[in-house]
Amino acid sequence: MSVTTTTTAVRTLVVDKAHSEALFTVRHLITKVHGRFRDFEGIIHYDEEHPERSSVRVVIQAASIDTNEPDRDKHLRSADFFDVEKNPTMVFQSSRVVKTAKGFDVAGTLTIHGISKAITLPIVFNGFAKDPWGNLRAGFEAEFTVNRKEFGLNWNAALETGGFLVGDEVRITLSIQAIAQN
Repeated sequence: MSVTTTTTAVRTLVVDKAHSEALFTVRHLITKVHGRFRDFEGIIHYDEEHPERSSVRVVIQAASIDTNEPDRDKHLRSADFFDVEKNPTMVFQSSRVVKTAKGFDVAGTLTIHGISKAITLPIVFNGFAKDPWGNLRAGFEAEFTVNRKEFGLNWNAALETGGFLVGDEVRITLSIQAIAQN
Protein backbone atom coordinates (compact mmCIF):
# COMPACT_ATOMS: atom_id res chain seq x y z
CA MET A 1 0.00 0.00 0.00
CA SER A 2 1.46 3.32 -1.02
CA VAL A 3 0.69 6.61 0.60
CA THR A 4 0.27 9.61 -1.65
CA THR A 5 1.10 12.95 -0.17
CA THR A 6 0.40 16.28 -1.69
CA THR A 7 2.35 19.36 -0.82
CA THR A 8 0.35 22.44 -0.25
CA ALA A 9 1.84 25.75 -1.07
CA VAL A 10 1.32 27.43 2.28
CA ARG A 11 3.48 30.50 2.64
CA THR A 12 4.18 32.59 5.69
CA LEU A 13 4.71 36.20 4.68
CA VAL A 14 5.86 39.03 6.92
CA VAL A 15 4.94 42.63 6.14
CA ASP A 16 7.95 44.64 4.95
CA LYS A 17 7.36 47.95 6.70
CA ALA A 18 9.95 49.73 4.56
CA HIS A 19 7.89 49.02 1.44
CA SER A 20 4.37 49.22 2.90
CA GLU A 21 2.00 51.98 3.97
CA ALA A 22 -0.98 52.36 6.29
CA LEU A 23 -2.61 55.66 5.28
CA PHE A 24 -5.84 57.44 6.20
CA THR A 25 -7.88 60.45 5.11
CA VAL A 26 -10.54 62.27 7.12
CA ARG A 27 -12.53 65.45 6.54
CA HIS A 28 -11.30 68.38 8.65
CA LEU A 29 -13.34 71.59 8.49
CA ILE A 30 -13.63 72.16 4.72
CA THR A 31 -10.76 70.02 3.39
CA LYS A 32 -9.28 66.60 4.03
CA VAL A 33 -6.36 65.73 6.27
CA HIS A 34 -4.10 62.86 5.29
CA GLY A 35 -1.99 60.85 7.66
CA ARG A 36 -0.26 57.58 8.21
CA PHE A 37 0.89 55.18 10.84
CA ARG A 38 4.66 54.72 10.83
CA ASP A 39 4.92 51.62 13.02
CA PHE A 40 3.06 48.43 12.17
CA GLU A 41 3.66 44.75 11.57
CA GLY A 42 1.77 41.91 10.04
CA ILE A 43 1.87 38.25 9.22
CA ILE A 44 0.04 36.49 6.45
CA HIS A 45 -0.40 32.74 6.19
CA TYR A 46 -1.31 32.20 2.56
CA ASP A 47 -2.50 28.83 1.29
CA GLU A 48 -2.38 28.99 -2.51
CA GLU A 49 -4.32 25.77 -3.01
CA HIS A 50 -6.94 26.55 -0.38
CA PRO A 51 -7.14 30.34 0.05
CA GLU A 52 -10.02 29.91 2.51
CA ARG A 53 -7.45 28.46 4.94
CA SER A 54 -5.36 31.63 4.79
CA SER A 55 -5.15 34.16 7.61
CA VAL A 56 -3.94 37.69 8.29
CA ARG A 57 -2.98 39.57 11.43
CA VAL A 58 -1.89 43.21 11.41
CA VAL A 59 -0.92 45.26 14.46
CA ILE A 60 -0.53 49.05 14.24
CA GLN A 61 1.05 51.11 16.99
CA ALA A 62 -1.45 53.93 17.57
CA ALA A 63 1.22 56.31 18.89
CA SER A 64 2.95 56.18 15.49
CA ILE A 65 0.24 58.39 13.95
CA ASP A 66 1.70 61.10 11.72
CA THR A 67 -0.34 63.87 10.08
CA ASN A 68 2.70 66.10 9.53
CA GLU A 69 1.49 68.40 12.32
CA PRO A 70 3.00 67.61 15.77
CA ASP A 71 0.31 69.40 17.82
CA ARG A 72 -2.50 67.58 15.99
CA ASP A 73 -0.68 64.25 16.37
CA LYS A 74 -0.34 64.89 20.12
CA HIS A 75 -4.10 65.55 20.31
CA LEU A 76 -4.85 62.39 18.32
CA ARG A 77 -2.73 60.34 20.78
CA SER A 78 -4.63 61.82 23.75
CA ALA A 79 -7.72 60.50 25.54
CA ASP A 80 -9.86 62.63 23.17
CA PHE A 81 -9.05 60.19 20.35
CA PHE A 82 -6.83 57.08 20.41
CA ASP A 83 -5.85 57.26 24.09
CA VAL A 84 -2.58 55.48 23.30
CA GLU A 85 -1.71 55.05 27.00
CA LYS A 86 -4.71 52.74 27.44
CA ASN A 87 -5.01 51.49 23.83
CA PRO A 88 -1.52 51.28 22.36
CA THR A 89 -2.41 49.12 19.37
CA MET A 90 -4.98 48.73 16.63
CA VAL A 91 -5.38 45.13 15.48
CA PHE A 92 -6.98 43.36 12.54
CA GLN A 93 -7.34 39.58 12.87
CA SER A 94 -8.93 37.68 10.02
CA SER A 95 -11.55 35.00 10.53
CA ARG A 96 -12.38 34.13 6.91
CA VAL A 97 -10.76 34.54 3.51
CA VAL A 98 -12.77 34.28 0.28
CA LYS A 99 -11.13 34.37 -3.15
CA THR A 100 -12.54 37.00 -5.53
CA ALA A 101 -11.81 37.98 -9.13
CA LYS A 102 -9.28 40.65 -8.05
CA GLY A 103 -7.98 39.10 -4.86
CA PHE A 104 -9.76 38.31 -1.63
CA ASP A 105 -12.50 39.41 0.72
CA VAL A 106 -10.91 39.10 4.13
CA ALA A 107 -13.41 39.12 6.99
CA GLY A 108 -12.26 39.61 10.53
CA THR A 109 -12.23 41.75 13.62
CA LEU A 110 -10.82 45.27 13.68
CA THR A 111 -10.03 46.62 17.14
CA ILE A 112 -9.45 50.34 17.57
CA HIS A 113 -9.53 52.23 20.87
CA GLY A 114 -10.39 48.98 22.66
CA ILE A 115 -13.56 48.47 20.60
CA SER A 116 -13.81 45.50 18.25
CA LYS A 117 -16.00 45.38 15.14
CA ALA A 118 -16.46 42.79 12.41
CA ILE A 119 -15.44 44.11 9.00
CA THR A 120 -14.59 42.73 5.57
CA LEU A 121 -11.59 44.10 3.72
CA PRO A 122 -11.60 43.99 -0.09
CA ILE A 123 -8.01 42.97 -0.83
CA VAL A 124 -6.44 43.34 -4.26
CA PHE A 125 -3.70 40.75 -4.76
CA ASN A 126 -0.92 42.10 -6.97
CA GLY A 127 0.89 38.77 -7.21
CA PHE A 128 4.34 37.49 -6.38
CA ALA A 129 7.74 38.74 -7.53
CA LYS A 130 11.34 37.96 -6.65
CA ASP A 131 13.43 40.91 -5.57
CA PRO A 132 17.06 41.33 -6.78
CA TRP A 133 18.29 39.40 -3.70
CA GLY A 134 16.14 36.33 -4.41
CA ASN A 135 13.43 37.00 -1.82
CA LEU A 136 9.89 36.13 -2.83
CA ARG A 137 7.53 39.04 -2.19
CA ALA A 138 3.76 39.44 -2.45
CA GLY A 139 1.78 42.62 -2.94
CA PHE A 140 -1.63 43.46 -1.47
CA GLU A 141 -3.72 46.62 -1.51
CA ALA A 142 -6.96 47.60 0.20
CA GLU A 143 -9.17 50.67 0.48
CA PHE A 144 -12.09 50.84 2.88
CA THR A 145 -13.96 53.27 5.10
CA VAL A 146 -14.77 53.09 8.80
CA ASN A 147 -16.88 55.35 10.95
CA ARG A 148 -14.57 56.56 13.72
CA LYS A 149 -17.48 56.94 16.16
CA GLU A 150 -18.18 53.19 15.97
CA PHE A 151 -14.77 52.78 17.63
CA GLY A 152 -15.36 55.35 20.36
CA LEU A 153 -13.40 58.15 18.67
CA ASN A 154 -16.14 60.67 19.38
CA TRP A 155 -14.37 63.98 20.06
CA ASN A 156 -15.50 66.85 17.85
CA ALA A 157 -16.19 70.57 17.90
CA ALA A 158 -19.27 72.29 16.51
CA LEU A 159 -18.58 74.93 13.87
CA GLU A 160 -20.09 78.39 13.98
CA THR A 161 -21.28 77.95 10.39
CA GLY A 162 -22.88 74.57 11.14
CA GLY A 163 -21.44 71.09 11.00
CA PHE A 164 -18.44 69.77 12.86
CA LEU A 165 -14.67 70.13 12.76
CA VAL A 166 -13.86 66.45 12.12
CA GLY A 167 -15.73 64.11 9.78
CA ASP A 168 -16.97 60.73 10.96
CA GLU A 169 -15.88 58.70 7.92
CA VAL A 170 -12.20 57.73 7.75
CA ARG A 171 -10.84 56.35 4.48
CA ILE A 172 -8.06 53.82 5.04
CA THR A 173 -5.61 52.79 2.34
CA LEU A 174 -3.21 49.90 2.78
CA SER A 175 -0.38 49.10 0.41
CA ILE A 176 1.39 46.01 1.68
CA GLN A 177 4.50 44.27 0.43
CA ALA A 178 5.26 41.08 2.32
CA ILE A 179 8.31 38.82 2.24
CA ALA A 180 7.94 35.02 2.16
CA GLN A 181 9.63 33.34 5.11
CA ASN A 182 9.53 29.80 3.74
